[in-house]
Amino acid sequence: MAIEVPFGDLNPKTCAVLGGRGFLGRSLVFTLLKLGNWIVRVSDSPHSLQLHLTDSSDSFLNDAISSGRASCHRLDVLDVSSIVKAIEGASVVFYMEATDLWNHDFYYCYKIIVQGAKNVINACRECKVRKLIYNSSADVIFDGSHDICNGDESLPCHWRFEDMLSDLKAHAEAVILFANNIDGLLTCALRPSNVFGPGDTQLVPFLMKLAKSGFAKFIIGSGENMSDFTYAENVIHAHICAEEALDSQMISVAGKAFFITNLEPMKFWEFVSLMLEGLGYQRPLIKFPASMMWYVLLFVKWTHEKLGFKKYNHSLSAYYFRLASHTRTFNCNAAQKYIGYSPVVSLDDGIALTIDAFSHLVKDPSFIRCTNFEEQSKVDKLLGSGKVADILLWRDEKRTFTYFLCFAMLFYWFLLSERTFTSSVAKLLLIITTILYGYGILPLEISGFTIQRISLSWFEISETVVKDSVTFIAYLWNRWVNKNVRLLAQGEDWNKFFKVMFSLYFLKLILLRSMTLVVGMVGIALVFSFTAFFVYEQYEPEIDGLGKILLDRIKESKRLLMRNLPETVASFLQNKRIL
Repeated sequence: MAIEVPFGDLNPKTCAVLGGRGFLGRSLVFTLLKLGNWIVRVSDSPHSLQLHLTDSSDSFLNDAISSGRASCHRLDVLDVSSIVKAIEGASVVFYMEATDLWNHDFYYCYKIIVQGAKNVINACRECKVRKLIYNSSADVIFDGSHDICNGDESLPCHWRFEDMLSDLKAHAEAVILFANNIDGLLTCALRPSNVFGPGDTQLVPFLMKLAKSGFAKFIIGSGENMSDFTYAENVIHAHICAEEALDSQMISVAGKAFFITNLEPMKFWEFVSLMLEGLGYQRPLIKFPASMMWYVLLFVKWTHEKLGFKKYNHSLSAYYFRLASHTRTFNCNAAQKYIGYSPVVSLDDGIALTIDAFSHLVKDPSFIRCTNFEEQSKVDKLLGSGKVADILLWRDEKRTFTYFLCFAMLFYWFLLSERTFTSSVAKLLLIITTILYGYGILPLEISGFTIQRISLSWFEISETVVKDSVTFIAYLWNRWVNKNVRLLAQGEDWNKFFKVMFSLYFLKLILLRSMTLVVGMVGIALVFSFTAFFVYEQYEPEIDGLGKILLDRIKESKRLLMRNLPETVASFLQNKRIL
């Protein structure tokens, strides 16, 4: 049975929503139909026009179509005739262009965004449409390298953008605003900042993808950068306000662009933390230098290009990197003054509603998501799949950080304190003895808090453990002697000889050098242990592929070398298995 929503007046207005099945388009259509004084022409690609009646908004739209308050139309922004059919009879056009264009090339994006905007303008002029409202973006004045603090509409476009889509969006906005008051067409543009909400296809899904991969635990930069976020329903409200203002405040609104936010700037990483925590993921904790992260992104991009992977989207990652490491806040005084905009949903409520809308995608909120354990990784097998693997692969951040801190303190105590090893051990034992004695003389209860005594078993080492340890050390020694010394003594393996020789020579260089080199090597090994294994597990296919390429290059160089050597030398080296 159709849901009847009475018209607000006897002469309902007709509007067309281009891109009416997208993230913001669906919300705009739903809101306009709920108002009751609109006949809505929903336009989008044929595939997007398929309705799913199990969805409440689609069911509502289906009822509106049945009652004649809505209609669906195929849209191709590259075909002016299809745009004319979609907007024919409408007095207002809301242009919500396609947003999922990150995976397409420049030529395709230019046709859809810039040429599409020109075609929409031509179709509006042909159909005598009176008002065209374009959903732009705050990105059109962000060059990707400079902070924006309380920026207003007086800020100029730099026309030098770090990402392609912002560049094209700025051109499309300029084209639409320039078309104002030509053939009676009134235009304006809205610039929402960091739009999110139920049905979001960009910001929230990207954050969830990072969380599932394990990289959302890192804070890029200082984490103090501020950002403005806009809940989707507030963007829709701004469009309706702009449509009314084009009549009542035509001189102040027509041909202008307006920033739209929730008027509640907050730290970018606080927003990310609230969103991820609400979805059952861990909030970001580890600060990572922005410059270093940028080099990591460049390395990942280079790796994917070399290995031919299509999965990685560098443009999208680079865009969010710039977003996450810069301050971007905007002044909405003009929108409040001229189009009468004010948020209808607070930021806290918007975050809560978004979390609720995406909660069905969280299969196991209690699980700490670092990687997919359904298939054991190579590095997990290498580390023994036990406690060492859990620590070095950051599966329990608190535990890993505790171990890293302990190792760093020992590193400082024994190597950086400028004391001898013996004096360092003596002082450490003195501190431990003092702490244990002080703990032992404490009363059994202090202010109602019971002091647990240390059991003597904590300091005992069982005979079995000692025997097993000695046996294991002897096993390793015998195995090494059996495998290496025996081969060297027989003089049959030149590869083994050169490996041992270079290893011993390298050890000699380390011992001959100053203590600074030794300290540096140990420090590098410490950092390497807690970073390299984790990074390798996250990018195992790419790193393996890169290793395969390097190995193939080495083999190819070896073949070229053997080909250019004299035949007798090459034969000798081949027989001795040196090359």
